[in-house]
Amino acid sequence: MKNAPAIRWREGTSERSGRWLSPGAPAPADLGTAGDATTAAAALARARRGEALVYSGDWRNARQLLAAMARRLEGPVRGGAPARTRPGRAPASRAPASPARAWRYERERRRVAHEVLGRVLVPIEPGFRIALARAPDASAALAEALGPEAEPPGLLPLRDLLGMIGAHEWRRRGVEVPALGATVHPHYGVYAPVRGEYVDLVARAAREWPAAVRGKRAFDVGTGTGVLAFVLARGGAAVVATDLEPRAVACARENAARLGLAGAVDVRLADLYPEGVADLVVSNPPWLPGEAHGPLERAVYDPGGRLLERLVLELPAHLAPGGEAWIVTSDLAELLGLSPEGRVPALAGAAGLRVADVREARPGHPRTRDREDPFHAFRAREVTRLHRLVR
Repeated sequence: MKNAPAIRWREGTSERSGRWLSPGAPAPADLGTAGDATTAAAALARARRGEALVYSGDWRNARQLLAAMARRLEGPVRGGAPARTRPGRAPASRAPASPARAWRYERERRRVAHEVLGRVLVPIEPGFRIALARAPDASAALAEALGPEAEPPGLLPLRDLLGMIGAHEWRRRGVEVPALGATVHPHYGVYAPVRGEYVDLVARAAREWPAAVRGKRAFDVGTGTGVLAFVLARGGAAVVATDLEPRAVACARENAARLGLAGAVDVRLADLYPEGVADLVVSNPPWLPGEAHGPLERAVYDPGGRLLERLVLELPAHLAPGGEAWIVTSDLAELLGLSPEGRVPALAGAAGLRVADVREARPGHPRTRDREDPFHAFRAREVTRLHRLVR
């Protein structure tokens, strides 16, 4: 939160000043007020015009207002390519022409909702106190998410605040990872390993091909919570784990220490690869082309597929002689027509590599069973693949 922009707002007849505390959204230019008497229809109309609403009043009423606004923005996916829209307006519906166009329409609708709902703001006082009546004590959650450099007083989107409170509970309880026989604790903004099939695939590969792991130097590129690095370390590898997000680096280091693996897993801040070469490179890169709508989505969405392209094309420069790479991706983008089939093998060929083996797993997360999801038919057919690449 270094250099967080200064911001001014009104509370009743008084003018306040502080910092813009959101880690993922720009500071708003147009600030108004809202309170317990503000209706969802009025708030939504103002937010759609670009006005950010500083809420004063009751915490529960603020949450109910945000939920009511969200319900008004919800609607079935009608498909079609998004039309050009005014700021804060969802695209006009069209008849779906293809799964890819329906997906892009839905992504645009969600982007608009994310933007509009992010304009309900709450004041945060020193000590990370929420300045609303009956608000919970969320100081621990805010301190974790915003870090010691945050300088309240300031303003924070209510959606961000609720996400931080939820993330604090995830971090406190942890996520059980059966392939590790242990729990990892995700930080705010770091993707939690709730989709366990990619971890299971790497653990299975480590059992099937132990010579590629035991006693070898390994890179885990885009480590997140560190879970794949821990699987490799348990298999006997010395691992350098990298991530571009400082939050992920701190998270993976904390989890490594908690699991007693700090000596086997060296976590570094890096854009893809660390310096040097490895006998084994493992990565579960983002698997859907498109822009992320927040910190968590950066683990899922890869604009233009550029990160996957860099990951594979730069592999030969980071593989030791006789080395190999395990690249784990979902085929959902291919099923939807968002990317061409066989993307990883094609990139491997362009890099002078070949696919030596493939292992597959069916995702078991709840959305694969949610028939209300407009893309259920595609999620039900989704396959996650581990491609074993060699020179």
